[in-house]
Amino acid sequence: MKEECGVAGVIIHDPAPPTNIVAFKLYYALYALQHRGQDSTGIVVFDGSKSRSIKSMGLVSEAYSRDKLQDIVGYVGIGHVRNATYGTQTIENCQPFVLNFKGGVIAIAHNGNLVNSANLKDELESEGRIFTTALDAEIIGLLLVKELLHLDPADALKNVMKRLIGSYALIIMINGDLYAVRDTIGNKPICYGEIEGGYAVVSESVALDTINGILVRDLKPGEIMIFKKTGEVESILTATGDAAAHCVFEYIYLARPDSIIDGQLVYSARERIGKQLALEQPADADIVSPVPDSGIAAAIGYSRESKIEYIEGLMKNRYIGRTFILPHQDMREMAVRLKMNTINENLKNRSVVIVDDSVVRGTTSRRIVDMIKKAGAKEVHLRVASPPIVGPCYLGIDMPTRAELIATHKTKEGICAALNADTIGYLSVDGLVKAVGIDKSKLCLACATEIYPVSIPGEKCYCDKQSKMDDFVQEEKEE
Repeated sequence: MKEECGVAGVIIHDPAPPTNIVAFKLYYALYALQHRGQDSTGIVVFDGSKSRSIKSMGLVSEAYSRDKLQDIVGYVGIGHVRNATYGTQTIENCQPFVLNFKGGVIAIAHNGNLVNSANLKDELESEGRIFTTALDAEIIGLLLVKELLHLDPADALKNVMKRLIGSYALIIMINGDLYAVRDTIGNKPICYGEIEGGYAVVSESVALDTINGILVRDLKPGEIMIFKKTGEVESILTATGDAAAHCVFEYIYLARPDSIIDGQLVYSARERIGKQLALEQPADADIVSPVPDSGIAAAIGYSRESKIEYIEGLMKNRYIGRTFILPHQDMREMAVRLKMNTINENLKNRSVVIVDDSVVRGTTSRRIVDMIKKAGAKEVHLRVASPPIVGPCYLGIDMPTRAELIATHKTKEGICAALNADTIGYLSVDGLVKAVGIDKSKLCLACATEIYPVSIPGEKCYCDKQSKMDDFVQEEKEE
C-alpha cells in the first residue's frame, strides 16, 4: 500500500528583494517527504507579482537542479510529491495545481481523496467548466474560485469545506498568502512550524526537521491556518461537529518513524505495537527478525517484550530504483531478491519470528517466507503488526480491492497455509488502538473494521463511532 501524496508550504516575511530561499527549502522538505510519493513532484513560488514553477515526473532528486531552483524566486511557495493512481501518471496531473482567475492567482497542493469528487465534477461541468486534469485539486480550485469572486479567502474556504466529503490536507497559495486546511475528520496529517524568518506547513514533522524548523503543532480537524507575508498568523476552527478519524496506517506503515503525528512519535508507536503483538501472539522461537524497513521498530518491540533475541535476517537494498526491467515472468523471485536478500548465517537452523507491518495481497509475504525457509530456517512464525486488512481505503491510500485482499476470502488458517508459514498471528484492533495511544473514537480503522468515518455508497458508516467500535472489538474477542 502507498500513500498518494505529500505537501509542503513555506512563507518568508516579506523579504526585499525576494530570494530563492523558499524554493530551496521546499526542495529539501519534499526530499524528506519522498516516501509519500515517488511518481511526480512540483514546486510553485510567488514573488508578489507572478508565479514561477517546476513540475516533473519522477523523484525529487531527478526533478530539480541547483540551476533551476536558483531561478525560482519568491517569498512564498508550495510543493507536492505524488503517487499516481492507475491511468493518471502524466505531467498534467502533477501538482501543485495553478489557476489564474479574475481576482488573481491560486495554487493548490492536496493530499487525500474526495469521496464525492464525481458529483462535484458533474456539477462544475454542467456550469461549463472544462477540466484539464484528473485531480481533486482542480475540483477544489474551481469551487474556491467561485467563492473568491464574492468572499474573502477565509470565508470562501469555509464554504468550500462544506462541499467536500472525504480526506484532504491542503496547502493553498492565494495572491501571496499561505493557507493550510485539514479535513474535518483530521484523516490526513498536516502540521506547521517556525523557520528562520517565517513559517512552514508540511505533511510530516520530519520535513520541518530537515529545513531546521521547529514544530509548533498539528492542525486540528477542520482547522484553517492563515500565514500572511507580514508575519501574522490566524487560526480558524470551522464548526463542523465531526469527530476526528486519524488514519491509523500512518502509525503502522505510511509515515516516517521519526515523524511526530498528532502528538505521537511514530517510532515509539510502532515499538509499542510490537510489544502488544508479542503479548497477544507469542511464539516459541530462537530469534525475532523484521521485514525491513517498516517492520523494524515493531520487531524491536516484539523482541523486548518476548525476550527473544533480535537479529536481522533480511537485508534491504536501499539503492534500488522505483522500477526495474524483468525480461521474463519467471524472474519474479529474482526481483524480490533484488529488493531484499537473506542473511543465511542468521537464519540457518533457527526458528524465526518474522515481523511485518501488514499483509495485503500476500504475494510478497509468501516470497519472503519461502526465502527464509530456503536460507535454512527450521520454522517461520509470521507476526503481523496490524489486524487483517479486509476493507479498501477510500480516503487516499492506494490499496487493492476487496477481491485482492487475502484476508477477505481466507481464514487465518487459510492465510497461514497460503503464505507457507508455520504459524501466523495478527494484532487485534483493540491492541492496535492501545499501542498507538490515541482514543479509538479518534482513529479511522476502516481497513480493519469495514466501518467508515464518512458516508460511502455501499459501505457501513458510523454516526456513533464509539458504540460501533465497541461492538466490533467485542465481536473480535468472541471470534
